[in-house]
Amino acid sequence: MYAYNIICILPCQKNAPRKKHIQAPSARRQPRQPTAAQLRASFHRLLPSRQVWQLASLQKGRFYDRLFTPLVTLWYLIFQRLAPDHTLEKVVADAHAGGANALCRGLSAKLRSIATASFSNARQRLPLAFLFESLAVQARRLLALNPHTLWHGLIICLLDGSTVRLRPYGDIARRFPPNGNQARTAPYWCLMRVVVGFCARSGAALACARGSFFRSEQWLACRLMLRRTLGPCLYVGDRNFGVFRIVQTARAVGSHALVRLTEARARRLLGRSLRPGDYRVLWSPTSHDQLQPGCSRLPIAGRLLVVVVQRKGYRSQTLYLFTSLTDPVDYPVSQLVELYGLRWHIELNLRYLKTQMRLVQLDCKSAQMAQKEWLAGLMAYNVIRTAMLCAALRRQISPLLLSFSLSRRHLQGWLALFGSGADTASDWHRLLDLVGKARLPSRRKARPTEPRAQRHLRQPYAPLIGSREKARQQLKTTPDCSHKN
Repeated sequence: MYAYNIICILPCQKNAPRKKHIQAPSARRQPRQPTAAQLRASFHRLLPSRQVWQLASLQKGRFYDRLFTPLVTLWYLIFQRLAPDHTLEKVVADAHAGGANALCRGLSAKLRSIATASFSNARQRLPLAFLFESLAVQARRLLALNPHTLWHGLIICLLDGSTVRLRPYGDIARRFPPNGNQARTAPYWCLMRVVVGFCARSGAALACARGSFFRSEQWLACRLMLRRTLGPCLYVGDRNFGVFRIVQTARAVGSHALVRLTEARARRLLGRSLRPGDYRVLWSPTSHDQLQPGCSRLPIAGRLLVVVVQRKGYRSQTLYLFTSLTDPVDYPVSQLVELYGLRWHIELNLRYLKTQMRLVQLDCKSAQMAQKEWLAGLMAYNVIRTAMLCAALRRQISPLLLSFSLSRRHLQGWLALFGSGADTASDWHRLLDLVGKARLPSRRKARPTEPRAQRHLRQPYAPLIGSREKARQQLKTTPDCSHKN
């Protein structure tokens, strides 16, 4: 039985600590090392119930007095990704065991059936906008917990995209059509493209945009920025986001950008041969650039940084970076290059979401439910990141130095102990010690470069080509084919 009120939702407390305990420390003095009790209280307030009930999406519709209220449903959506067993049966079993009695008084005693239909219907009733708003609330709480979040008053937000595999059930094939990729037969798997903004300091997921595979990552990134849920940010992206549209949208929302450019685009922007240095440029859109509707088309003043990076054991690499931060004194080249070096962590974060949180494929029956599952997975991922941040603040180290997979296993063990009624204060101290010791190995030698290829094992059955319905019809006409390998 898991402890939901510790992770995401806590009933309102009158004597809750004020925000001044989690504000950024003064630059003149070193921040005090937070105690385990303070970190535990911050962990409790990760998603308060009073603020959740006041979200705009819950004010528009009417919710009857059911057992699976929006708060209970939200928790169990997160619970599904935190628990090793992601099935609906596990959710109903936890509810019968009293896992959500604090959110809905007497829920375990009122539940009469072990069927999953009630929770399944509750997930479908929950508005999709409610999960977007809850993710924004959770992200703001998590940013306030870290005193090292801001850099010159800006949130460093890393941008990158990926795809999620879906089965063509219901309206999924219409909302997220499959990608043919010049195949001879009709494709089966549907793809949902997602773009996620991660905090560079803690690795937490701050915002997300999703769309079909035929929507570009630049279009989704602009949609993410236009929501304005985070405040002033410094958006960091690779060459895929080094286009005028991204910088144009960042300026429109009062933020800045630090993106990598291709050599051809950097040469065209500078107007002459490229040499290492810091150049002031004025980026004007060309006839080939896609522009963001509703944003100013005026040229953008910025700096073009041409930097040669040399790492021990690797070949030298030339970076072409554009930033809208025009002051070279407040924003020196060395710091900007160091910030862009943090962009690699977003590749690891997306891998954690797909492998550790098992979001690489979602077996949902509707397009809206697939989006809800993905957003709930992001919120469950943030829960683990919050525990890592608490342990890192206690040891005064960066949370990026901790192992995500090992921290996830420690957190699952602590949640199971909490649900059994053990002493949570001592268990919380033990959890912070375990997560704080789960540091990534410091390798003396660099890992060898591995090819981006995968060796597939021979399967005993032939691959399924075409629709499953046609395969069933063929099986009826030729029943002997079921025994063939």
